[in-house]
Amino acid sequence: MKLTSAIFLLAATAHAFAPQQVAFRPKTFLASTETAAETKAFAKLPASIKPGVVTGQALKDLLADAKEKGYAIPGVNIVGTNSINACMEAAAKYGGPIMVTFSKGGGQFIAGKSVKNDNDKASIAGCIAGALHVREVAELYGVPVILHTDHCQKSWLPWMDGLLAANEKYYEQHGVPLFSSHMLDLSEEPLEENIAICKEYMERMAKLDILLEFELGVTGGEEDGVDNSDVDSSRLYTQPEEVYYAYEQLSQVPNAMFTCAASFGNVHGVYAPGNVELKPVILHNTQKYIQEKLGTDDTKPMFFVFHGGSGSSVEDIRYAIEAGVVKMNIDTDTQWAFWDGMRQYEAKYHDYLQSQIGNPDGPEKPNKKYYDPRMCLREGEAAMAARLVKAAEDLNCVNVLN
Repeated sequence: MKLTSAIFLLAATAHAFAPQQVAFRPKTFLASTETAAETKAFAKLPASIKPGVVTGQALKDLLADAKEKGYAIPGVNIVGTNSINACMEAAAKYGGPIMVTFSKGGGQFIAGKSVKNDNDKASIAGCIAGALHVREVAELYGVPVILHTDHCQKSWLPWMDGLLAANEKYYEQHGVPLFSSHMLDLSEEPLEENIAICKEYMERMAKLDILLEFELGVTGGEEDGVDNSDVDSSRLYTQPEEVYYAYEQLSQVPNAMFTCAASFGNVHGVYAPGNVELKPVILHNTQKYIQEKLGTDDTKPMFFVFHGGSGSSVEDIRYAIEAGVVKMNIDTDTQWAFWDGMRQYEAKYHDYLQSQIGNPDGPEKPNKKYYDPRMCLREGEAAMAARLVKAAEDLNCVNVLN
């Protein structure tokens, strides 16, 4: 399972944040677009939120609802249509939203590992293809879906540039972006450089109603090409002052929406319980610090998300949600679940999977219905969906739609 603390922020109208003496005016969540004439798709959610991909105002309203009611949305890394569909199947079962997350490597895999990835062309094309698949079928599952991309370090910015070009093209044609949000992970760079680059990209994304997720501090461990296994432990814990600096800078961008992955001991990968020292109190302290800086009555002005929480207790996770967590990333556990579903299928039908003809029912009996790839892949989907239902229970994200 993966978790990284992040802060959801919007540049904005100032009534919920800063008093008059504050120089900058970050935007709080806009009021719901709900009107008396509007028909609500979900009884428990604002009317702006419909089945299918949510962006812009609907995304703002959804995350505001999560913070207010105390639940977090599972953010799941995928590698193809099987894992994409498993995410949406799970969301339909637990009755809540889902975030479908593409990594650079996941995009390349969707395009095809045999294809050259010069200038990140395969990674870009694969992410676009996956996003278009989600947009085509998401409404069929009857749940809100957030389309997101994961860690993008400085050397990977050409990948992000390609995705933003696709967003701009889609926005021109449809009036909404292709993706809901993107993540920049420039945590290896000095703070000022990190935020300066993020600010440049925020200016481009804000014009398209796209949310930016960025990282402060470092998430330990290794995940999909990002290896921080040997990082100094002091970098695993972000300071409130760093978060506030990023907030101040990015909130200067008109129409900005952003989240900040602030590290609090997070580690990517799988670890036995007790081997990861998460300190979610850092999130609570950061909320208090920013509240005091803003002079607001809101005790949770920030919206956080997490990466790298394998081995974390449900108690730690829910304590983090109390600090305003609205999304938790999951990868390691769903990878295992998908594989375990296929492994169990092979074990159950082992004697029917050794040849095309001939099995315990007779030497001339055909085995096609057993080795059809859809059979074992479906078992992987079902097992992954079941694991996500459990994750949603841990995140208080069950039955939040109706």
